Amino acid sequence: MSASPKPSIRPARTEFSSGPCAKRPGWTLDALKNALVGRSHRAKPAKARIKQVLDKSKSILGIPADYKIAIVPASDTGAVEMILWHALGARPVDMLAWESFGEGWVTDVVKQLKLKDARVIKADYGKMVDLASVNFDHDVVFTWNGTTSGVRVPNGDWIKADRKGLTICDATSAVFAMEMPWDKLDVVTWSWQKVLGGEAAHGMLVLSPRAVERLESYTPPWPMPKIFRLTKGGKLQDAIFEGDTINTISMLCVEDAVDGLVWAEGLGLKGLIARSEANLKAIADWVAQKNWVDFLAESPEHRSSTSICLKITADWFTKLGKDEQAAAAKSIVSLLEKEGVALDIGGYRDAPPGLRIWGGATVDTKDIVALLPWLEWAHGEVQPKA
Repeated sequence: MSASPKPSIRPARTEFSSGPCAKRPGWTLDALKNALVGRSHRAKPAKARIKQVLDKSKSILGIPADYKIAIVPASDTGAVEMILWHALGARPVDMLAWESFGEGWVTDVVKQLKLKDARVIKADYGKMVDLASVNFDHDVVFTWNGTTSGVRVPNGDWIKADRKGLTICDATSAVFAMEMPWDKLDVVTWSWQKVLGGEAAHGMLVLSPRAVERLESYTPPWPMPKIFRLTKGGKLQDAIFEGDTINTISMLCVEDAVDGLVWAEGLGLKGLIARSEANLKAIADWVAQKNWVDFLAESPEHRSSTSICLKITADWFTKLGKDEQAAAAKSIVSLLEKEGVALDIGGYRDAPPGLRIWGGATVDTKDIVALLPWLEWAHGEVQPKA
């Protein structure tokens, strides 16, 4: 027998994936009916639609007027890679990592670019690095929100206003769900597929005037692939920040991005943040009443409101080996998918075995609330019977 009866209420929308993420409430394919399919992305109407994505993003997020914004290839990954290859090497760099994606940027800088003046500051899953140890005479590369660990920086207070280096922030699962202190950030990246539930493969890149100055004054010693080139003849290619794109863009995806941004405009940034924080609160209130589950993030101030990662703390689970734990967590996830109540909530493959529930702005809190009793039920089903 299960330790908990099967719930009778199911989430109305069961998409809790951490990427690509749930579409906005009420979304249907009809939202794409005006997409400029079959048109050149360089045609005037197409460029105007692309410019809408730039302008609406800048307006909703409150990005300063003198910051540049562009759509770039290869999702958030492409946006981060672009700036790492373009800007690093001018001065030493501090690489911050407390989960898989931060570790990925460390690998690129240390093993691919082979920068000798790279200082790596790491923390285990669930923990935050010592932010006080960061040297802002260096460039600094970090994730605002660790998508695979559910650990986020608490705010931007730790970043020095009088820094000499650039702050390069991978904010893909933070933007539109968390306050971004733009005056403390020189490069910010994200992708459409996260908080607004857009489609994958397109990245966003924001540059401060300090970042533009770096790109125009520093030439890295390695070859620059065409897909990464933001400058020409020592000057920023301004057209990329006005609606041009480095390579062909999907006008279907652009239409979908505009649709998500129009929805976001109706709520405003504070409304988007409030929706995400309400999802975190619903899970936090539930976790506080349970003795078998907890947040992977050890400190409440570091808990993500988007990629909400949970670990199983029940005695029966902690006594298992890592492979057995992974299998047990996978059984819970599979059971919930089979019941049609939650899709894609397994922890990231490199993270400790557990659950990961997306709580971004497109997810309705009522669906999170409806999901939680199902987690209890599935745990009872998988738990070994006495």
